[in-house]
Amino acid sequence: MCQSCATSAIPAPLPADASGPFRGLSRRGLLAGVGLGALAVHLPTGSATAAETEAEAAAAVAAAAAAAAKNGAWACPALGRFPAGGHYGAPRGGASHAGQDVSNSTGTAVHAAAAGTVVRRSWGGGLPGRTGNALVIAHGGGQYTYYGHLSAYRVGLNAKVKAGQRIADMGATGNVTGPHLHFETHTGRLGTTVNPVSFLAARGVDLAGGWSRIDPGASGATVVVIQHLMNQRGYGLAVDGAYGSVSADAVKRFQRSKGLTADGQVGPATWPKLVYTLRQGADGSHVRALQAALNKRSAGLAVDGGFGSATRSAVRAYQSVNRLVVDGEAGPVTWRALTG
Repeated sequence: MCQSCATSAIPAPLPADASGPFRGLSRRGLLAGVGLGALAVHLPTGSATAAETEAEAAAAVAAAAAAAAKNGAWACPALGRFPAGGHYGAPRGGASHAGQDVSNSTGTAVHAAAAGTVVRRSWGGGLPGRTGNALVIAHGGGQYTYYGHLSAYRVGLNAKVKAGQRIADMGATGNVTGPHLHFETHTGRLGTTVNPVSFLAARGVDLAGGWSRIDPGASGATVVVIQHLMNQRGYGLAVDGAYGSVSADAVKRFQRSKGLTADGQVGPATWPKLVYTLRQGADGSHVRALQAALNKRSAGLAVDGGFGSATRSAVRAYQSVNRLVVDGEAGPVTWRALTG
């Protein structure tokens, strides 16, 4: 784990995501329903204090923002385990650990957590208390992610990257006890860190490597994967990457058919029922889903629905660089990693 990677800054509360669905809206604007449609805030009456009213209103805003944030824009940056003492806020001398460590072997793939621009590519990322090769990606709206102790860079300074794109390799450069990714999330400005585990969880990503959570209203490559998988089951959706009412209604019907809660969220309960175990020779929309998921992780495949040698090679390559069992078969473990 990191021996340094500390910050003396006081962790700040998460502000409204200026690059997300509520960008530019204040708490007052949210409570007034601006941009939210029918957000209902049930304010206490009678003897409630102003503090109680404010607390309940803040909780309602936070709940609405958290639900809307699971929009498919974020991805797990690396697979591995959380080492003891590598958590956010762990003591580091007179300061505290600024991120979450994810341990795996040198060369394990590191992926962009969201779309953005590489603004730092240097030792320690130019931030105090950090060591080792590092990247910083700006995501807009005052949000940044930091990737430290890298063994290799796979993108250049000022590069535009997509969520899930491979950007680097895990390593042990700098002051460390072993190879790992030191991952940080910054909000408001670069240098103001928040807990990466809870930050990503609020956006539908399990940094520990679990299934993602995708809510209605989401968009992007993971929604394309969902739509292809649904079409393999006969739902006839337009594959447009927009998780609108038609796709959400179809998912709810699928969930009911499987005895699941019909909430439209594609998460840990729904994904295992939705994916297929695929191997070379398969053909169909489920293979298109696999190819789209691999392309989100930089595979560069033709999405043709045929599980031929190129797709098998891409599955094996993904499994290898993410330290999964390399068998060329897309089973639940591989799907969970790809869609996380």
